[in-house]
Amino acid sequence: MSTRTQRRRIQRISVADGGVADGGAAVARADLLAVEEPLEIRIGGQPLTVTMRTPGDDLDLAAGFLFTEGLLSPAVDLRQIRMCDENVADATLEPADLPSPADLDRATDARRAQKNAQRNFLTTSACGVCGKESIDAIRVRSRYDLTADSVQIDPGVLAALPGRLRDAQRVFASTGGLHAAGLFAADGTLAVLREDVGRHNAVDKVIGWALRAGRLPLSGHILMVSGRASFELVQKAAVAGLPVLAAVSAPSSLAADLAEETGMTLVGFLRGRSMNAYTGLHRLTGVTAPA
Repeated sequence: MSTRTQRRRIQRISVADGGVADGGAAVARADLLAVEEPLEIRIGGQPLTVTMRTPGDDLDLAAGFLFTEGLLSPAVDLRQIRMCDENVADATLEPADLPSPADLDRATDARRAQKNAQRNFLTTSACGVCGKESIDAIRVRSRYDLTADSVQIDPGVLAALPGRLRDAQRVFASTGGLHAAGLFAADGTLAVLREDVGRHNAVDKVIGWALRAGRLPLSGHILMVSGRASFELVQKAAVAGLPVLAAVSAPSSLAADLAEETGMTLVGFLRGRSMNAYTGLHRLTGVTAPA
């Protein structure tokens, strides 16, 4: 297993009023950096994509990626997933029992999606949708109805989540260079946390963990992310059946549109004792919409 941090010699520069401190002399010191390495994801030995990630929880990452990209369906099972070496994950898929014509159609759709995905599907740690051909291609539809999820969340619970997320970030504490995604119960209990240089990778690691543990859909749960809420993160949360997505920073306009379309509660700028609710206000207890 590759290490998640790397020690590097740097030059520390301090600035004071009027110019560089200490007569302009830089100070040599050691620093820890978050490691970034490629992970190749294969299906049945055939290369599918390469994503830049922080090593660790790679099987969760690969499984979550396959699920949130629509390459698995109710009629296609993830039979096995294994690491071929430190930077290659290979998944074996197989059709599940198919009792009806509708299930056969879903299996055919999933196989078609897998075939279409054997292309230039390069992702990076900065953007999880690079290589997608159009906005329609990244609008992966969820099989779960978020509007039916009646979970109620105390805003005070939401306000405490950024602190709980930071407290659980072991690698971030030493490097300051990783994003985090945390899955919380409605009462604020942390179920799992994953870190990565990429926001989308951290979320895929959480969802992959849930998939492999047989916990999908993630009804009644909150996904808390350490950065902004992009369209892609809302999409991944919806595909996993998550009714609430909370972010420390702002959502994009398309993220808010998709959250509203799917029936998700989207909260941003979650800092201190305040937050912005963009959609799904009805799930926040004790809060009424302005007249």
